[in-house]
Amino acid sequence: MGFNPDFEPFRLPDEYLELRSAIRGLVEQEIAPYAADVDENERFPEEALKALNASGFNAIHVPDEFGGQGGDSLAAVIVIEEVARVCGSSSLIPAVNKLGTMGLILNGSDELKGEVLPDIANGEMASYALTEREAGSDAGAMKTRAVRDGDSYVINGSKCFITNGGRSSWYTVMAVTDPDAGARGISAFMVHKDDEGFRVGGLEHKLGIKGSPTAELYFEDCRVPASRMIGEEGSGFKTALQTLDHTRPTIGAQALGIAQGAFDNAVAYVKERKQFGKAIADFQNTQFMLADMKMKIDAARLMIYTAASNAERGEAESGEKLGLLAAGSKAFASDVAMDVTVDAVQLLGGYGFTRDFPLERMMRDAKITQIYEGTNQICRMVMGRQILG
Repeated sequence: MGFNPDFEPFRLPDEYLELRSAIRGLVEQEIAPYAADVDENERFPEEALKALNASGFNAIHVPDEFGGQGGDSLAAVIVIEEVARVCGSSSLIPAVNKLGTMGLILNGSDELKGEVLPDIANGEMASYALTEREAGSDAGAMKTRAVRDGDSYVINGSKCFITNGGRSSWYTVMAVTDPDAGARGISAFMVHKDDEGFRVGGLEHKLGIKGSPTAELYFEDCRVPASRMIGEEGSGFKTALQTLDHTRPTIGAQALGIAQGAFDNAVAYVKERKQFGKAIADFQNTQFMLADMKMKIDAARLMIYTAASNAERGEAESGEKLGLLAAGSKAFASDVAMDVTVDAVQLLGGYGFTRDFPLERMMRDAKITQIYEGTNQICRMVMGRQILG
């Protein structure tokens, strides 16, 4: 019995296949041609933002009652995966829009959702502000304070490594409202770029994803209406953890897309490149490398799609805690992205080390997926604790 290249162990419902086809067509025409220039000049991918906004893929997760597409978690990861296949920086537009609004969607009031989410559906952007210089993995060590003053909270402090900082209109900001309560004294707020006392600081110069600005944020007596608190006072840390459970698969999807893009480029190259009188694709060591890359990518995709599907179910129905699936899929897919991009560069030899091909950019972009939204070491800690109960 011969191998059937059309065989699939399972098939996604038609609406997801149609979504993939639509976003892939947009990506190839409107995003891929600018990816190298975005990286080379460390500039924001304006072309990608325009194309994603026009198509509604900029924030596919926003519920339709707030003007969005109402796409579920699986739809969101497919969009991010396809964009990341050609441009890691551009994939952070839909990914970080979800990160910056997921806490609001999960725990915010209807009034606050109605104030923020239509802006995101209409093309503005949102960011997530948790990390500080001395509070990264240890979020409970944050120093940014929010003090109640009448009908407002006054925020003082700073945040760092904020993705798309300076481009976003809205920021989910974590701040301490009760210094004596530890992590239970953290609250979450929606801060607007025009709020008095809010300021964007300098940008980081980075190894990869150079088209996505990474900024510091400063809050200097920044006054925010109390109605812009997400949930109850002291519930911010819970909101932060719930957010990451829903968005770690999106970073896994970014990693998956980068890996797939690198693999596709490597396959095309080895079919054309000749050495010793034949294509290097004909050598068994090349085939073995490609086989290993393919296995890892397919396994990562299954994990990402499983985690995304479980995000739409209640914890009791899912059978496994979402945090376990989310952390595992993100850690595995990002490790795969590094393995695959390094091997893809190797397959291209000296050409892979040049900017004539996108592989070196993809390798650099892949690294951050092992670090942000919980380092892979933190993800493994999350998994270990949940496995052991």
